[in-house]
Amino acid sequence: MLDGKKVLFSGMQSTGNLTLGNYLGALKNWVSLTDEYECFYCVVDEHSITVRQDPAVLRKRARALLILYIAAGIDPEKACLYYQSHVPAHAELAWILDCYTYMGEMSRMTQFKDKSAKHADNINVGLFAYPVLMASDILLYQTDIVPVGIDQLQHLEICRDIALRFNNIYGNVFTIPEAYVGKVGAKIMSLQDPSKKMSKSDENPNASIYLMDDKDTIIRKFKRAVTDSEAHIAYSDSQPGVKNLIDIYSACTGRTSDDIVKEFDGRGYGELKEAAGECVAGLLSPIQVRCAELTKEKDYIDGIIKRNAEKASYTAEKTLRKVQHKIGFPDRIR
Repeated sequence: MLDGKKVLFSGMQSTGNLTLGNYLGALKNWVSLTDEYECFYCVVDEHSITVRQDPAVLRKRARALLILYIAAGIDPEKACLYYQSHVPAHAELAWILDCYTYMGEMSRMTQFKDKSAKHADNINVGLFAYPVLMASDILLYQTDIVPVGIDQLQHLEICRDIALRFNNIYGNVFTIPEAYVGKVGAKIMSLQDPSKKMSKSDENPNASIYLMDDKDTIIRKFKRAVTDSEAHIAYSDSQPGVKNLIDIYSACTGRTSDDIVKEFDGRGYGELKEAAGECVAGLLSPIQVRCAELTKEKDYIDGIIKRNAEKASYTAEKTLRKVQHKIGFPDRIR
C-alpha cells in the first residue's frame, strides 16, 4: 500500500497493434482505476523479446504504446507509466524467483504450450520462464490488485504460488496479489471467428479492430463480421457472432445486453453491425487525434519517461533490496 492506497499493476507488450479488445478489456478499465488505486502501468518490452523483434520497430512501438496509454485517458501525474526495460529490478528479481519456481509448474503453463506451437523454431528459455518475469513485475511493487483477462489468470495464480512459497520461507516479504477482472468487455472476440479472442496477432486483418483503424476501415470490418443464419438478434451462446457484436456495443455505450436486444428486435444483422461500427469509430476517434498530438510533443513524453522510470525504480528497489537481504546477498554499501 502506498500513500494510503492499494497498489495496482498491469502492463501490455509493445508488439503488434492494440485492438479494440485490448482497449475494452483492459485499457479502458485502467483509466477508471487511477483514482482508486496507486497504479503502475508498464510497457512490457522485456517480455516482447521471447519472440524475435526488429530493434527499431520494437523501440518505436514501445514509445507509441506509452503515448497510447496517455491518449486513452491515463493521467501520467496520477499513474506511473514506464518501460519495463528502464527498471533493472524486474530482471534482477526474476532471476531470484526462478530459483524458487519449479520446472513442473512452468511446463504446465498453457501460454508456453501455445507459443511453442506457433514458434517451434525458437522455443527459448525466456519463453519458458515468462511467467516468472511476470511474477517479478507484479511482486516488485507490493501489488494488491492485478487487472487480468481470463486467459491471464493462470499466470497470476503462479505468481501467488511463488510469493506464498517465498513468504513461507522468509517471512512476510511479498504482498499476495488479487485479480481484478473487468465486468464489461472482459473478453472481446474475433469478428471472423467468435470462438476466439480478438487478437493483435491474428493473421486475418478483418478479424480485429485496431485502435488506429480509420472509420471507413472499422465500418467495413463490422460489415464483414461473421454472424449466423438464424436471422434474429438474441444474446445467446448459440449465436456467438451476434453475442459478440452486442458485447462490443454494450461496452462502448454502457447499455445492457437486454436493452440492445430490445432496440434491435425485428431488425436485421446489418443494422446491428452498422450501429456497432459507428459506435466504435466514435469511441476511437478522440484517442487517435490525441495520439497524433502527443507524438509531436517529444520533450513532454521524454520527461514522463524519465520521471516515471525513476519513480518505478525507487519503489521496485525497496522490494529488491529486502529480498536480497532475506536470501543472504551482501548488503550494498551506500
